[in-house]
Amino acid sequence: MKWALPLLTLIAMIFSSCEHINDDRIPPLPVNIEFSNVGMWNTYGVAATPDFRYFIKNERRPAGFPYTELTYTGFGGVLLVCNIMNVPLAYDMSCPVEAQNNVRIYVDRDKLQATCPKCGSTFDIYDTPGYPLSGPAAEKRFGLRQYHVYGPNEFGGFVIRR
Repeated sequence: MKWALPLLTLIAMIFSSCEHINDDRIPPLPVNIEFSNVGMWNTYGVAATPDFRYFIKNERRPAGFPYTELTYTGFGGVLLVCNIMNVPLAYDMSCPVEAQNNVRIYVDRDKLQATCPKCGSTFDIYDTPGYPLSGPAAEKRFGLRQYHVYGPNEFGGFVIRR
């Protein structure tokens, strides 16, 4: 009987660790993207699945977005999507396997997932936020770094922050 409690504890730890996704591989750089009103959100935001948008300040993507000195787009840029419940979600675009700011995931609209062009890992960005589906990311359980989307505010705008 002395061994029963330690054995059960060990089994619980093994099974609980299997469910853990490491989404902390990308450096925690500042993120601040502001959509001050509903018109700005309608122009640069997302409305429904499978809408998506890339925000990369140093490349001025999307074109015409009013970036300011207070705008930050994380380590590799920000991917904004609308999940299956039409709730906006945001992720860092850097692949957590490669962990380089210039190796970015891209959205495969046909498969409704994101893919890393270098390691081939795929990620669920619409249903289970940022979870790895295949490739080295799934083997190592590396998920995408997720950011917070706040809004709408009293003017219909949104804010993305880390």
